[in-house]
Amino acid sequence: MAIFLSKLKDFETPDVKLEQYSTPSEIAADVVWQAFMHGDIKDKIVLDAACGPGYFGIAALLLGAKKVFFVDISKEAIDLLHHNLEYLPPIEGKHEVIHHDIRDFSYDVDVVLQNPPFGIQGEKHTDKLFLEQACRHAPVVYSMHKLESDTFIRAVAKDHHFSVTHCWPYDFPLPKTQYFHTQRKHIIRVGCWRMEKA
Repeated sequence: MAIFLSKLKDFETPDVKLEQYSTPSEIAADVVWQAFMHGDIKDKIVLDAACGPGYFGIAALLLGAKKVFFVDISKEAIDLLHHNLEYLPPIEGKHEVIHHDIRDFSYDVDVVLQNPPFGIQGEKHTDKLFLEQACRHAPVVYSMHKLESDTFIRAVAKDHHFSVTHCWPYDFPLPKTQYFHTQRKHIIRVGCWRMEKA
């Protein structure tokens, strides 16, 4: 899965305000595989929120998701996604691409997979917005955030009557894509939290 995802197209000129840092293929593959092993992918309706090039949703389709909604506010991300969807083999799962703000998403789904903006360079508290929207639309959420955000994640989960069942830590490489980056690659510690409605 990681090899397949690594061959897909990624951002060439990421938008710093939207914090367009794609989930590395190895991490995306592991997150979706964990979801699959917990019974959260096959025959499920999935939302890939802030989908970017679509790695989470595409992996979910390959592992038997019933349907995937891809949502992103960026036209560049949607164009990349359409390009990457062309590389999918014939599969039973269906997909729908939505070029909108996540606040405009109105469907209920089984599972949300997301690596939202952390709210560092762009709009503040964007991570909280995405997390709350995910909790409104699905009983199971997989969401990536900075590892030190654990207390915050658990507080939001509790407020929405969710419990954290797992947290998988990852070393997330950030390549030098912006003028203010001083290193060729910077590693940040992130986690993927699995939350389930109580």
